[in-house]
Amino acid sequence: MVIIGGGGHGLAIAYYLAKYHNITKVAVLEKAYLGGGNTARNTAVIRSNYLTSEGVRFYSESVKLFQNLSNEFDFNIMYSERGQLTLAHTDATVRAFRQRAEVNKHFGGHTEMIDRQQIQELVPTLNLDPGHLPVLAGLWHRDGATARHDAVAWGYAKEAAKRGVEIHQLTDVQDLIIEGGQITGVKTNRGTVQCGCAVQAVAGYSSVLAQKAGFRLPIVSYPLQAMVTQPVKPFLDPLVSSSALHCYVQQTSRGEVVFGGGSDPYPLYNTRSTLEMKESLIASGIEISLPGQGQTDAPMGRDYRHDP
Repeated sequence: MVIIGGGGHGLAIAYYLAKYHNITKVAVLEKAYLGGGNTARNTAVIRSNYLTSEGVRFYSESVKLFQNLSNEFDFNIMYSERGQLTLAHTDATVRAFRQRAEVNKHFGGHTEMIDRQQIQELVPTLNLDPGHLPVLAGLWHRDGATARHDAVAWGYAKEAAKRGVEIHQLTDVQDLIIEGGQITGVKTNRGTVQCGCAVQAVAGYSSVLAQKAGFRLPIVSYPLQAMVTQPVKPFLDPLVSSSALHCYVQQTSRGEVVFGGGSDPYPLYNTRSTLEMKESLIASGIEISLPGQGQTDAPMGRDYRHDP
């Protein structure tokens, strides 16, 4: 078997095939380095505060999986449970958040509505009246966390390799060999690998790779940008997001402040950021920050993660 893509999904497939099914005649092919694609290019947020029953149950299991990965790998993925705060700026959003909180509670999630005073105690550095969008309430997700996703990839790779899986970096898949409607090999820049089964785990490039196999996937890839600052002394513990301002922000364990927003409205495979998005994210970040905050003496705020 060949697994195309050495990110979190590809390496996880290899690991679980070896661990639970004793399938070890597997080659993972990665065109660059392990975890260097979508796995490394994300804001590392782990959460389960979704709206549908299926989403809550699925992602709750995912959160439980992340919580134990360091022990399972004997490798530190730097999992940090810090909670996620989503801001509501309109009455309609407050009603939607109440519904989401109840769905989460019903299916075992740890999500609740909190008021302005609780928000201010939780994040003293937050401006509750940004421009024309005052914060009315917030959705507090106690289980919100972060992890080093590249470390997750390394952990999966470590344990998969220990069980006999072959991992080949700098191996770019250039074409797929299809004979009689069946895949028989994968052409790479380092030669051809014969196989009777291939799995693609290439995130946004799935439709591109599928075309090489002769079929079309109904997938369109849109860029989702983020940016990060130089490290500063910790001042922000929870993850904070605002859909009205199209911005979410968190501070890493090393002190960098990470900003992210919505996806761009056009398909693109370029991994470089744009000046327009940088300006938009910085403007939103400044709008929800109190003047003078984010400095070395800013308080961390009250911790609601362990409230009953």
